[in-house]
Amino acid sequence: MKANVRWLEGMCFEGLSESGHRIVLDGTNPGQGPSPMEAVLLGAGGCSAIDVVSILEKGRQQVTGCEVELDADRAENPPRVFTRIRLHFVVTGQALPEKQVARAVELSMEKYCSVMKMLEKAVEVSHSFEIRPA
Repeated sequence: MKANVRWLEGMCFEGLSESGHRIVLDGTNPGQGPSPMEAVLLGAGGCSAIDVVSILEKGRQQVTGCEVELDADRAENPPRVFTRIRLHFVVTGQALPEKQVARAVELSMEKYCSVMKMLEKAVEVSHSFEIRPA
C-alpha cells in the first residue's frame, strides 16, 4: 500500500491514497478536515463497522444500519497519543439476534479489524453494542 501527503497551506495537507481517494488533513482546530489523530479514530470506527456489517450479512442477518460511537482519551503531554479508546456499536436491523451481533463485534475487535489490532498494542480498548429495531 502506498500513499502521498502534500502540504497545501498552514497546517493543512492533502492525502492521496494509492486507490485515488483524497482526504484533507488539518492540524488547525477546527480546520478544513480532520486532524491526523481524528483520522486514525475514524479509521478505527470505519474498519470495525465494515467487519460487523460484513459478518452479519454473511450470517444472513437483515442489517439496516450500523454506527460506531467512538470516545478516546489522549495523553496530556506530547506526543499526545491515545491512551484509551471506547467503541459503542449501534446496530439496526430486523430481528437481529443479540448473540450474532455480539459475535460480529467480538470477531471484529479480536480478529479482523486491522486498525484496532495495531492500536490495541499501545492503547486500552473497550467496546460495547446495542441493537435497535429497524
